[in-house]
Amino acid sequence: MFTGIIETLGLVTNLQHEGTNVHFTIQSAISNDLKIDQSVAHNGVCLTVVKLDDQSHTVTAIQETLEKSNLASLQVGRRVNLERCMLPTGRLDGHIVQGHVDQTAVCVKREALDGSWEYRFKYDTTPGNVTVEKGSICVNGISLTVVHSTNDEFSVFIIPYTFEYTNLQEVEPGDTVNLEFDIIGKYVARLMNR
Repeated sequence: MFTGIIETLGLVTNLQHEGTNVHFTIQSAISNDLKIDQSVAHNGVCLTVVKLDDQSHTVTAIQETLEKSNLASLQVGRRVNLERCMLPTGRLDGHIVQGHVDQTAVCVKREALDGSWEYRFKYDTTPGNVTVEKGSICVNGISLTVVHSTNDEFSVFIIPYTFEYTNLQEVEPGDTVNLEFDIIGKYVARLMNR
């Protein structure tokens, strides 16, 4: 389980294709502290550490993960948001995040405001996912609050700290991001559809 509070940015240093799998090597400030078989969220996707090197770690994404997330579009030199699992003794500063990306969304607006940024994202509603104003959403692994919500779009405001220390600073209109909808909202929506 994660909280959606990004610890650090990682840099993709190598990609290796093996069948339909892709092995990503990531250099980061936390790589030295990781262990083999540890779960780490990469842009909100929970992946298992399979190899460790000097200041880098390697994780593997299977075809299902690549199809449901933006990891398939990662290239060497791109940055990813990283978060280790929540400790049971820690505070839940964001919201409950599983690291199971539901789908992707497309950025349709990025506007610099006076001291913050507004992002608007469009997503496919056919899987039954919903957003609500003042509800939680996880975008590229970042726990955010929905400001405006319509049938297939939502907006979030980004403070300078989040902008500086996550890869949202690189997201422009037309770019794809990973979404994990609020777990409670997903269960309620599913029960209501029965």
